Amino acid sequence: MLMNYDRRQRKPSLLAFCGGLLAAVSVALSAYASHGVADALAQSHLQTAALYAFGHGVALAALSAGTARRLGKAALCLLLIGTLLFAGSLSLGALAGVPTRLAPVGGSILILGWLVWAFDAIRR
Repeated sequence: MLMNYDRRQRKPSLLAFCGGLLAAVSVALSAYASHGVADALAQSHLQTAALYAFGHGVALAALSAGTARRLGKAALCLLLIGTLLFAGSLSLGALAGVPTRLAPVGGSILILGWLVWAFDAIRR
């Protein structure tokens, strides 16, 4: 399949932008966890947050460009929200001692986002 990209036809993508930011922050977070955190549990939470932020950041950056349908965009928005809640809760828990109560909510939203993405993909 030949893909023809014309810069004039492509629109800026907030979801792709957020995905790139998530991926960049996750690299910094992972480095900080490896070199700046002594507590094993905090380090583990930061590494898990970085892993999820990186994976979902790359997914948002890659998938948003070809997503025009509302359901697909909704799925990507769910992935963004879920990642922010999940990784953010783990990160705040490790760095500021804030309870990680929002991590399960974020994880559930991530699962829902991927299910919506799969449903939209089968409908195309």
